[in-house]
Amino acid sequence: MQQDYRKWYSHHLGRDIDMLVYGNWGYPVVLFPTSMGHYYEYKDFGLVETARWFVETGKVKLFCIDSIDRDSWYAKHLHPGARIWNHVLYDRFLHEELVPGIQRECNVQKIGVSGASFGGYHALNFAFRHPEQVGHLLTMGAAFDIRSFLGGYYDQNVYFNNPPDFLPNAQNNEFHHMNIVLGTSEYDFCRDANYQMSGILSRKGIRHQLDVSPWGNHDWPVWKDQFPRYLSQI
Repeated sequence: MQQDYRKWYSHHLGRDIDMLVYGNWGYPVVLFPTSMGHYYEYKDFGLVETARWFVETGKVKLFCIDSIDRDSWYAKHLHPGARIWNHVLYDRFLHEELVPGIQRECNVQKIGVSGASFGGYHALNFAFRHPEQVGHLLTMGAAFDIRSFLGGYYDQNVYFNNPPDFLPNAQNNEFHHMNIVLGTSEYDFCRDANYQMSGILSRKGIRHQLDVSPWGNHDWPVWKDQFPRYLSQI
């Protein structure tokens, strides 16, 4: 597979964000890493390899990006207000810098977003905050309520980055033009979170697929089975 290492300087974050890009052309899919993971994680654990056919035939182009989880949700040395603010800056980097660049590069109006575990939170949160930029949302083994990271702290930024809170009240016609797959498995400890999110979407009349693999737990073998199946829907 064609692999391209890139650095993207973010003016919002004041730092470089590393990424690996797979493929020369195809529909763009941004992959968010798991908790405190890095841009090379999906390569190291073999998830990218499961997408080889889609990449080499020019059907998709994968953008495996870095997170700043160590400075946001997992930054226990910072005040919770600073943690959530750092995530807000990450969201601005995605919304105003990275995704517009990908849209221009791939000549598309919307992109796909995906991720396993905490990467699935990032994907879903971004998709429903900015549905005008997202056409496909594919999560694997994700949970979506981030209040436990903040020790009881709550403000407007928490509300608007916690999908179980903001999504029931959100209104946007673009929600109904998104292909959404919530993937989990029979023994995944995040399974209930996916049933809850599916319930929220159903009550809002948002079409989606809740895919529960009848085996496996919260681990890479399940996600490596799910990812190519979900890409086939693009």
